[in-house]
Amino acid sequence: MTIHFGYNKKQVIQALRYHFITRPEIRIMLIVVNIFSIASFILYMTNMVSAMAFLVSSLLWAILMSSFWFIMPNLVYRRAETFKHEFTMDFLSDGFRLSHDKGSRFWEWRSLDTYKESPHFFHLYFDTRSFLLVPKSACETAEQEKELRTILNINTKGK
Repeated sequence: MTIHFGYNKKQVIQALRYHFITRPEIRIMLIVVNIFSIASFILYMTNMVSAMAFLVSSLLWAILMSSFWFIMPNLVYRRAETFKHEFTMDFLSDGFRLSHDKGSRFWEWRSLDTYKESPHFFHLYFDTRSFLLVPKSACETAEQEKELRTILNINTKGK
């Protein structure tokens, strides 16, 4: 199976948000900060803490949320050359090859740890931090998308 694709900035930013939010350590931090913010609001409303303490906790919440929602995804997008190229990707029996006008790279299936799906992408994970985004829009039909999903399921099973 062969697909051709480029990247759409809005969709990539959304996929990067998905990646960051699904990381366990970030999820835990977001939950803790949200609980802290709710607790500070309740304590403020019951006059147990000052307005300054509530404002500081609100500011902390706003900074954290904006960093995961806006700053980090945009920073990764701007720094990565990958998103500026057009690619051809071949899925073979022994692995997959990613090519563009400046070269190509081949990975064996065993180097792929797992994959996840977001609304517009397949996220191919090599480890917890290294991943490749494959746009679902590269599949010309729903059948081709289903075939790609099957290929990924077969080659990441049991990992």
